Amino acid sequence: MLRFCLTLSIFLIIVSCKENIPKMYNSTDKLLKYTGRTEQLTDSTTALIGSAASSEFNTKGDSVSLFLQSEVKPRNYVVLTINDEYQKRYQIKGDTINKITLQLPKNEINKIGIHKATEAASGTIIIHKIETEELVPLNENNSISIEFIGDSITCGALADNSDIDCNEGEYLDQHNAYLAYGPRLARTLNAKYVLSSVSGMGMYRNWNDENIQEPIMPQVYNNLYLNTDVSKPYKIIFKPDIVSICLGTNDMSDGDGIKNRLPFNSEKYTSNYIQFVEKVYNRYPNTKVALLNSPMVSKERNDTLVSCLKKVQNHFKDKNIAIFQFDKLFVNGCNYHPSVEDHKVLADQLTPFFKNILSNK
Repeated sequence: MLRFCLTLSIFLIIVSCKENIPKMYNSTDKLLKYTGRTEQLTDSTTALIGSAASSEFNTKGDSVSLFLQSEVKPRNYVVLTINDEYQKRYQIKGDTINKITLQLPKNEINKIGIHKATEAASGTIIIHKIETEELVPLNENNSISIEFIGDSITCGALADNSDIDCNEGEYLDQHNAYLAYGPRLARTLNAKYVLSSVSGMGMYRNWNDENIQEPIMPQVYNNLYLNTDVSKPYKIIFKPDIVSICLGTNDMSDGDGIKNRLPFNSEKYTSNYIQFVEKVYNRYPNTKVALLNSPMVSKERNDTLVSCLKKVQNHFKDKNIAIFQFDKLFVNGCNYHPSVEDHKVLADQLTPFFKNILSNK
């Protein structure tokens, strides 16, 4: 009897140990859910492309290891979350596969999020594998969805200098798309979201280019990587309830003061804006459209910008397009951009506006 009990005990210990051995899962496993502009690269790797593009999953166990790589050298950034709680922004190197191990709360199941902190132009984050005790289905309860189209403001660029000071390092070093106004707002509304945003881009011209050497947002929006590569289209999988557009800061800028810059062309801006909104409606016939002015433009320039937005609004009289105006400048980040703290205020101001749009659907 004693021998039987000892044998049984040893057997149970062995079984228990085997159950707790971490398993390796490919990034393409069906239990990983992706949001935003992403692409499956191989049978085992997936790229996070656009700002705040993400992968989320539920896991059992007391730890999880993520195997991530930056497409470009020397580095890129992701934000990691546990049970929807912000952990930190992690630097991902491009010359190796980075292993990041997270110790998890003593819950039965924990939700992990991998969120790209930088924009498409900064290169992709490649997810290789997930090592954990067990992946379990993710319960998704988001009933609404929003797409945010914009420029560096929407990207969360130059907002976060917690690791590298302003005007030091590379442009991507102060990006934090997860803490930008769009994702913050979406999380408040419990909405899925996509960011389609590129720094420096405008509706008819860019920050320092008259649409001569560089493409503008209407020319790249339908391409997955938000560039001129038409071979990889942005497929219509995500169907937003609201499309929010915040473009005009770069159209109205003076550029670098060195390169030739023409005066702002209200007619061209408005015409391009109308054509772009038509493109949005062709893509999403049932969506609501919201037009935002710029938190980086004020006084006469803001008056001109808002006047153009109202002309766009009036063109679509049967669509009930809504316009939102930020009440002041938000420029406490690097190079006159909104800071992380500014983005929280922007999101707070936008929340009742978006709730009203949703209530009228």
